[in-house]
Amino acid sequence: MENLLYYGDNLDVMRRHIKDETVDLVYLDPPFNSNTNYNVLFAEKDGSKAASQIHAFTDTWTWNQESEAIYGEMVMAGGKVSECLQAFRTFLGECDMLAYLLMMAPRLVELRRVMKPEASIYLHCDSTASHYLKLLMDAVFSPQNFKNEIIWQRTSSHNDSKKWAQVSDTILFYAGQGFTWNPTYLAHNPRYVEDFYRFNDERGQYRLHEIIRTASMGPRPNLTYEYKGYTPEWGWRMIKPKVEALDRENRITWSSTGRPYLKRYLSEQEGTPISSIITDIPPLSHAAAERLGYPTQKPEALLKRIISASSNPDDVVLDPFCGCGTTIAAAQALGRPWIGIDITHLAIGLIKNRLKDSFGKGIGFKIIGEPVSLPDAERLAQSEPFQFQAWALGLVGARIATSAKKGADKGIDGKIIFQGDKQGSFETVILSVKAGHTNVAHVRDLKGVLDREKAAIGVLISMQEPTSPMKTEAITAGFYESTTWGKKYPKVQLLTIAELLAGIKKVEMPPIKQVGATFKKAPKVMKSGTEQGELL
Repeated sequence: MENLLYYGDNLDVMRRHIKDETVDLVYLDPPFNSNTNYNVLFAEKDGSKAASQIHAFTDTWTWNQESEAIYGEMVMAGGKVSECLQAFRTFLGECDMLAYLLMMAPRLVELRRVMKPEASIYLHCDSTASHYLKLLMDAVFSPQNFKNEIIWQRTSSHNDSKKWAQVSDTILFYAGQGFTWNPTYLAHNPRYVEDFYRFNDERGQYRLHEIIRTASMGPRPNLTYEYKGYTPEWGWRMIKPKVEALDRENRITWSSTGRPYLKRYLSEQEGTPISSIITDIPPLSHAAAERLGYPTQKPEALLKRIISASSNPDDVVLDPFCGCGTTIAAAQALGRPWIGIDITHLAIGLIKNRLKDSFGKGIGFKIIGEPVSLPDAERLAQSEPFQFQAWALGLVGARIATSAKKGADKGIDGKIIFQGDKQGSFETVILSVKAGHTNVAHVRDLKGVLDREKAAIGVLISMQEPTSPMKTEAITAGFYESTTWGKKYPKVQLLTIAELLAGIKKVEMPPIKQVGATFKKAPKVMKSGTEQGELL
């Protein structure tokens, strides 16, 4: 199967593009603003407020006329989901939490449709909504298919005012009959090894294990026999030929009291089975090699554990809220075909760069829904200006400026950071994106921002071809000179969307040299033979 990355609303994408019963494993981490005041989420609304546009990382749902319409559609469909939503409304009233659950309900129904009968699904959430989502998952997937509530300790203990410190997330695991389960083991706890594997011989460390039956197990006449002068009161745990064979292999030891024990060697044990409480996978630190700067990014080790346990090579993995692509990167590394969906061009740009950096330019995947021509870009600019801006910046590997989405960009839509000539110094490329008419005043404005910010290079990305006065004004800005690379780079550069789509132009600048301020490069995945290895 071809790997697929979709830009768009996952509900629409699933309905239009993903066939029934084609997915083996689903992982989703739907956005939710758990920092919002709990009481605000449950404040009742009158339903009259207009629906607001959702931008990247604005994880807010408000009860409004659109919520009312979705509610009517889901209730009219009937079944357990309808009953669950009606109960939610009776209990919660018309509040933002109900709006969030209404956003999730049709998406979970679509996920059930695209999943194979034996498929598994993991829903990642926090304590604010986990209990409501559990009921909704029961309604969609059936309580009989609930397997686990998994607790992931996502941070160390910290002070929370007047309550227990909130340090964990919840992952709800459901699976159909005949689901895939690959037992996964962790290394034994060092303290456990120290306490129990206290003996050594030529084979290595071992512990003593009972080989005779106890009173609680009851007598077994067929296992009651004498061996080397010893006849246990309640019998042996295995037949005599087996005991004799173990003794010949020096796997039986006798205590000073004459009691026999079986030697269980540490090297032959599979380790500790993974449990529903995950404490051995820490959150991403600010210095982590895989951190890309995405606010809700999860550790790749967490996704690899889930994918390894609940799928086999060639099983299709779907993440309908794929964010910066951790699920996709983990699936790719483990040899699983994947489908990713996200509603922001920022996420799609992050994923493209992440896959290229980790697996090389030869990695095969298809992007559906992104502009691939100038008319596509024009339509995006007209319908979703913010998404157009994020998409345009992604073409050059830039990150949206923190303040840009708040409307106070001060002439800065995006930034790229690169290492300067002096050790430990960094320089900035400032980008401005214009979808409408451009003229020489925009170039002058960009020059003013460069001076104000003391930036090295400024780039104007436009839909229109720059005019002659614009080109002249850009040339007068001069050059940024890098002594390290022995090159001069135009201080003001004018790029068009057409040139970027055709690949005939790019930002002229020194190499970034792996700094973590724009699309930080993901670590390369090393290959051994035909197997894809772990990320470094």
